[in-house]
Amino acid sequence: MWLEKIMNPSAVLVHVPDVAKGLEWYKKAFPEAVPVYHPEFDFTVLDLNGFSLEIVQADEKVGTGKSGTVVYWSVDNLSVALAHFKVLGASLYRGPMEIEDGLSMCQVEDPFGNLIGLRGKTV
Repeated sequence: MWLEKIMNPSAVLVHVPDVAKGLEWYKKAFPEAVPVYHPEFDFTVLDLNGFSLEIVQADEKVGTGKSGTVVYWSVDNLSVALAHFKVLGASLYRGPMEIEDGLSMCQVEDPFGNLIGLRGKTV
């Protein structure tokens, strides 16, 4: 059996039209991320406690924008997180809406047209 243990997500690729600009924006959006440079590939990954946020070049196969899959990030305070992303130039795309266990969720659109999901308590 190929699946001998539980699969866990390890990375999300965010496609942008300009990797340098995208990387700078995402460093500000996720200030706790640690940039890790891979010289053999001339590529910088943002490490979030072992999870890779990879800002990559959009191309003819995978462009920027809303394509159906949205990664949701857990936040302590949805209102604070939403304000943080808005200051950086993201815009509210959907929500906030109440979900289970006293949590709410929303989606913001980054300056490159990609969606970022946020879930947490509204304090």
